[in-house]
Amino acid sequence: MANYKIDITKDHCPITFVKTKIELSKLAQGDTLEVLLLKGEPLENVPRTSTEQGYTVLSIEPVDGDIYKVIIQK
Repeated sequence: MANYKIDITKDHCPITFVKTKIELSKLAQGDTLEVLLLKGEPLENVPRTSTEQGYTVLSIEPVDGDIYKVIIQK
């Protein structure tokens, strides 16, 4: 299982999930993607939309201030 990372803290919805989905599409089944994003819309939308698209959200945890780390498995 390979692990990948993207930082979308400078992006805004809906680009946050678009970039996340593009990265997820490159992964092999079982790989994980660590997504750094901001509290608010990105934190609400990326995990929810990922789940709706059939991916598994393994964890959501605060990193620093308004930045969160979301681990998504394909």
